[in-house]
Amino acid sequence: MNGVSPYRWAILSAYFILTAMIQVHWVTFAPITVEAIGLYNTSAFWIVLLSMSFMVVYILVSAPASYIIDRYGLKIGIGIGALLMAVFGYLKGAFGDSYTMVCIAQFALAAAQPFILNAVTKIAADWFPVREQAMATGLGTLAQFVGILLAMAVTKPLAQSFLAEGAQDSMTIDSVRSMLMVYGWISIAVAVVFFIIIKDRKSKDQDEFMTSQRISGWQGIRHILKLRDMRLLLAVFFIGLGIFNALTTYVDLLLASKGFITGGNQSGLIGALMMASGIVGAILIPVISDRVRKRKAVLLFCLAALLPGLAGLTFFTDYLPLAISAGIFGFFIMGAAPVGFQYAAEISRPAPESASLGLILLSGQVSGILFILIMGLAGNVTMEAFASAHMASESLTLLPFMIGFVVLSVLNVFLTMRMKEFRPDH
Repeated sequence: MNGVSPYRWAILSAYFILTAMIQVHWVTFAPITVEAIGLYNTSAFWIVLLSMSFMVVYILVSAPASYIIDRYGLKIGIGIGALLMAVFGYLKGAFGDSYTMVCIAQFALAAAQPFILNAVTKIAADWFPVREQAMATGLGTLAQFVGILLAMAVTKPLAQSFLAEGAQDSMTIDSVRSMLMVYGWISIAVAVVFFIIIKDRKSKDQDEFMTSQRISGWQGIRHILKLRDMRLLLAVFFIGLGIFNALTTYVDLLLASKGFITGGNQSGLIGALMMASGIVGAILIPVISDRVRKRKAVLLFCLAALLPGLAGLTFFTDYLPLAISAGIFGFFIMGAAPVGFQYAAEISRPAPESASLGLILLSGQVSGILFILIMGLAGNVTMEAFASAHMASESLTLLPFMIGFVVLSVLNVFLTMRMKEFRPDH
């Protein structure tokens, strides 16, 4: 930049609320799965599909989204996602009493997600000096977790607030529709704010560099995949994001296998603690990385430090040790993510930042779906388990998978040790 612009914080703030809102749409039905099955008169599979759609569609849309962000800039690239979110967020609410329309809208919202998420490292590169880029990436990534946490905390109470006074039902199709309509209007407001604030801007040094050396499209992806450190990093994220996605999906059932009631207060608090500590980690760890001007060393420390937390979730059965383990695991795995994103952006230049991030997130979505399906099919976890208020611990066989996750996480430490350190200039 020709000087560091204070407007960078407005850009990052607009991106933050947009990212948080698309994540709210992703997990809207997760906290009301049981109620939605009855209200929409369908099976658990079709309700879970509303959340799974975001993983499936990401695989298809990620590469085109990254190309458009790089080719046409932030305003058009992220703008496509913002427009899709506004239109289909509203339609999901307007036709919220029809499962078919809700499902169509949800798949369209899933297509919006890559246009938003894949842009975070480009925002950091275009608007922030090197000494702040991991921090900016961390804050942008943090928005994903904030959105998930908001949806988990707000969705059910918001739907219940639309019940008539004295109503006996915990939820009705009209109250769910009203809740979705609120999210729809918020989506429109967030998109409008984004379009007012967003601008495209590159630094003077970047402009000169991009003009002469910038590579994009499939050529940029080929360049990224030729880099040994990027291949190692993709393997690390394939394992790490896959484990994170699987654990957040099955945390209630994992705790049920240890004797806790599925959907109970203790079970819910452990899941919330994992996310809350992860938010703190996503704020603090990238700042430390920027301060010490190291990426690999910080990433390696995080991947080693999360091992006690993951091992605790695997083997402990008492509430307090499980809660502490969840906090440790969440803090370090979610804190490591933005550092890894920034490392990828820096070592893969002159390929576009959106391409490297898109490949990383794509690897995590593929492994997330793979791990979730394998655990579900081989671990005796049926879709009906999601709809059960109580789950007998003897019917679940998740321990072998958790032990496998610990082994894979140890492998991640060794893979990261083989990567080269990258030291940002300034």
